[in-house]
Amino acid sequence: MVRKSDEEQGLRAPSFPLHDRRRRRPEDSLPPKGQLAGWIDFFPKFLRLAGPYCRSEEALQVWIRTGALVLLTIGSVGLAIALNKWNEALFNALEARELNRFYALIGVLGVIILVNVAVGTLHLRVKRRLQIGWRNWLTKRLMNEWMSHGRHYLVTHMPGDHDNPDGRIAEDIRISTESAIDLACSFLYCLLLLISFASILWTLSGPPEVQYGSFSFYLPGHLVWVAIVYAMLGTGIAMVLGYPLVRAANQRQTAEADFRYSLVHAREKSLPIALLRGERHERGIFSWLFKMAAIAWDKQTQALTFLFMFTSAWSILAAVFPIMIAAPRYIAHVITLGVLMQTAQAFQQMVAALSWPIDNFAGMAAWRASVERVQHLHHSLDHLADRIDAPGWERIDVVTGDGPCLEFKDFELANADGDIVIGNFTSKIAPGEKILIDGEAGASVNLFKAVAGLWPWGRGNIELPKDGHIFIMLQHPFLPEGKLKSCISYPAEEFTCDDDVVREAIVKVGLEHLAGRLEEHDKWDQVLSSSEQQRLSFARLLIQRPNWIFIQEALDALDPLGEEDMMRLLKTEFPDATVITIGHHAGAVGYYKRILTLLRKDGHAVIDDSQDEDNGDIDERR
Repeated sequence: MVRKSDEEQGLRAPSFPLHDRRRRRPEDSLPPKGQLAGWIDFFPKFLRLAGPYCRSEEALQVWIRTGALVLLTIGSVGLAIALNKWNEALFNALEARELNRFYALIGVLGVIILVNVAVGTLHLRVKRRLQIGWRNWLTKRLMNEWMSHGRHYLVTHMPGDHDNPDGRIAEDIRISTESAIDLACSFLYCLLLLISFASILWTLSGPPEVQYGSFSFYLPGHLVWVAIVYAMLGTGIAMVLGYPLVRAANQRQTAEADFRYSLVHAREKSLPIALLRGERHERGIFSWLFKMAAIAWDKQTQALTFLFMFTSAWSILAAVFPIMIAAPRYIAHVITLGVLMQTAQAFQQMVAALSWPIDNFAGMAAWRASVERVQHLHHSLDHLADRIDAPGWERIDVVTGDGPCLEFKDFELANADGDIVIGNFTSKIAPGEKILIDGEAGASVNLFKAVAGLWPWGRGNIELPKDGHIFIMLQHPFLPEGKLKSCISYPAEEFTCDDDVVREAIVKVGLEHLAGRLEEHDKWDQVLSSSEQQRLSFARLLIQRPNWIFIQEALDALDPLGEEDMMRLLKTEFPDATVITIGHHAGAVGYYKRILTLLRKDGHAVIDDSQDEDNGDIDERR
């Protein structure tokens, strides 16, 4: 059978940049350093990201919970020591066949169990409270950095490792905070365990002269040294075998995030995909992205396989090795059965503490990968302004002026790479003017973005009117999911808008059939037609009552009669407002008295500013 190619099976690589973002290989986000140097470089960055939580407004609760967690961890170690002593007493009682002592030890065990349940339960609750508190703080911090001042939009035009910000905020922050506290708690527990049981094992090692058959040597606390060598050997091998997990975990998380984003994007654009019969194309993208996720999974599996093979063998050896080490002294009648079992348990506890890196290497790899993804997003957002202002870059200066006009001074618009889109332009737009922008539609849209402060690339100044309330109407208005009333009043909170005002607005724009559905929840961008969505945008206009209105093709989905109705609405409801519109509309005849035409010249657009001095018809001149 001839094997089909990836493209014939639908597993083809997309021929365009996925999700309109600059791609990076997952491994590029890792520092090109050795293993130890990479971790040394990683921890200061992590502390800079997480440390401010200990100085936040929740600092007192953070320190109280942290202190309680430390005390409860110490209590857990104390219980482990008590159980070790109980273990010695139990086997000594069994060896001596002392039934009364055996019954008494059962009662002691009951007390140890009750205390352990109480300490363990409190430890769990305090730890989880600390985890959710830290996650809440860090999530709010990243959300505020991302969803403010248009950064969520601007950052998409900048190079760097900051793709899938939704996944980084929702999932990577969760892993970063939960795993950090889990790892810190287990590390502290193992450290205290190591100190405590090293002391016990040192004492149980007996005299410094060690005799094994005819062989003797001088080594104080020899069991401690044997445990250290044993644990270091296991840790060293495990770290060498487990190092590829860092890259594999990061690569898999990135691939999974790309696949998840593609599915969400398709769900959001389900209608145009269905109308265009684009399902096969989308399946091809899904298949390709899942193939990348499967490849990343296989790489992680390969990295885990060698580590698992070693740890499986090592865990069996760890169960019997301590008894094998202490058994010769018991056979020689140097120690009792109770001391033998106590020694074996103390040895196991010490090795378990020293083996913390083995047991947590995979978790640390996943944790570090998530932390680095959060760090990269935070760094990209935090240094966004610096990167835009970096040497070799120029930016448009948008300020609020002292006068009532909108002014462009020596203004040039560029794309994110620095190429000029609109050439030098100086002009003043007075209050109440009605202006039509014609010509290069893409450049016109970026002109609106520049006024809104969302397109800093270029040079020159934009002075906004001092008392101007600017409202920009998009070709496809954003309709959030939820109540219809909330959707219409967006971005204001629905409780700030009176129901009668909202109903009056939607009746005026020809959506009276929606007047009784204000409390309905739905996905309105899918329920409403394009023309209804554009009419709803005019309803928002009536509610917000701005005096500067920017319209980006916000009438193109309406029929000629509907377009005339909306233009009539602008004339009657906003006679004194400044209206700036992109595009030509039949219903606008006689309305616009000034036209800005963007003409292609020398590879970029230049603005031809024409004004109708005698109030004639612009459309006739055109």
